[in-house]
Amino acid sequence: MIKKVYFLKLININFEILLNICKIIIRMPNKMESLIEKIIHNGNLLSIIIRANFKKSGITFFTPPDFSQQLAYMSHPKGKIIEPHVHNVVKREIHYTKEVLFIKRGKLKVNFYSEHHDFIESKVLYEGDFILLAEGGHGFEVIEDTEMIEVKQGPYCGEADKTRFIPNKDNKNGK
Repeated sequence: MIKKVYFLKLININFEILLNICKIIIRMPNKMESLIEKIIHNGNLLSIIIRANFKKSGITFFTPPDFSQQLAYMSHPKGKIIEPHVHNVVKREIHYTKEVLFIKRGKLKVNFYSEHHDFIESKVLYEGDFILLAEGGHGFEVIEDTEMIEVKQGPYCGEADKTRFIPNKDNKNGK
């Protein structure tokens, strides 16, 4: 009986390892997918997606300097010192709420829309991916149970911050 229980636990552990390896292999970008994707419509940057396997030494900013929400990737070697600092009071003007989502777990489809509510395209986000939603409209479809973290500018304005809409009939959710 003990050998049988041990064997079942061993099979379960090996299955979990195999499952994690498969998840990593599945998320390797294909030739059509970049590690950094920009969604641009009519010359406006709607979104930036940073895939979980993006890697680069140093500091890489993905956003233009004039964006009210800045997004960067940082990779430093052990022992690097980042000097202590405080951020100064700087008056800024915010025109649109920009939000960043980090997909902690799961799979999420993002549908992008124009300011006129026309469907533009869809992208799927996976565990570890980041997305900056900068302009235009967006909606989501949860494909797998998903946990995500959202970061956006405050103060929080509740529903006054957004306008919900029904996508234009001929162009709904990319279908």
